[in-house]
Amino acid sequence: MISQQEFYEAKLAYEIDAADVAKALADGGRSLLLVDTRSEEAFDHETIPGALNRPHRLMTEESCADLPRDAILVAFCDGIGCNGSTKGALKLARLGFQVKELQGGLDWWKRDGYATTRTGGCGKEACDAC
Repeated sequence: MISQQEFYEAKLAYEIDAADVAKALADGGRSLLLVDTRSEEAFDHETIPGALNRPHRLMTEESCADLPRDAILVAFCDGIGCNGSTKGALKLARLGFQVKELQGGLDWWKRDGYATTRTGGCGKEACDAC
C-alpha cells in the first residue's frame, strides 16, 4: 500500500489542470503539446489553440509518429462526461510518450476563461471548408 503523499505525487505526475497548462504555454510552453483526442468533427468545431488532433480511436504508432518524444503530451477531450482523454493518454503512454491528462477537458478550460478556436485542421478561423 502506498502512502497518501505517494498517491498525490503520482496523481500530479499524470494530471494537469487548465491553469497549469495556460501558465506553461504563456511561459513558452515548448515542453507541452496539447492533443485533442476527440473526433475530427469535434476538433473542427472547437478546440484549444495550438492543439493537434489525434482521435483516440485512430491512434497508432503510424498516426502518432510525428509527435515529439521530448515533450509532455497533454491529452484532452470534452470534459468529465467523456473518457476520450483517458483512452488517448493510455494509448500514447503505450506508444512510449510522456503524457498528462487535462482535468476537466475543454469544458473546464472554457469555464476557467481560456480561449478556444474553431480553426480545426484548416488553420482558418471558422472557415466554410471546415
